[in-house]
Amino acid sequence: MIDPKQPIALAITGASGSAYGLRLLELLLQNGRKVYLMISKAGEMVIPMETGIELPSETAQMEEMLAQRFSAADGQLHLFGREEWTAPVASGSNPPAAMVVCPCTAGTLSAIATGASNNLIERAADVMLKEQRRLILVVRETPLSAIHLENMLKLARLGVVTMPASPGFYNRPQSLEQIVDFMVARVLDHLEIQHDLIQPWG
Repeated sequence: MIDPKQPIALAITGASGSAYGLRLLELLLQNGRKVYLMISKAGEMVIPMETGIELPSETAQMEEMLAQRFSAADGQLHLFGREEWTAPVASGSNPPAAMVVCPCTAGTLSAIATGASNNLIERAADVMLKEQRRLILVVRETPLSAIHLENMLKLARLGVVTMPASPGFYNRPQSLEQIVDFMVARVLDHLEIQHDLIQPWG
């Protein structure tokens, strides 16, 4: 059971599919959830390439811009730097209720599977593993090598939800936004957050 009063950590890495992460951020904030946000260096490069959203270079300015864009309440969104080791997500004494890496690069997948903890995203995921909290990885890579698959299997055996960014089409999406919402809806399902993004099967 995921505590609705506890924050959710969201990491956006440099895989293609930044729209998934930004849409998830928007809906988490709309749902009233407090969000601990982390964006990798590559993620900061991919977001403007794919979405046209230009991010400020400074962490505080980026947090303010995203909070305004997605109408976050005061104190609802916290953006942490890549080596901000004093962030609550870096310690098992104050872990978030759940963490999502969306999208998740194959490199991030590998680092999490090996416990590398070279940056805050990797350390936060390591904390989720050791504290046995919900960790969801929206992996965006194709084709998948044996190394990728072995890393996914290793993490699946530890209870990690590996969710490749492979949207379904049985709802007959009419726009790119609806395709994005399909994947975001599946993530929200695993975070136990109600939504009306897609019609349930059957």
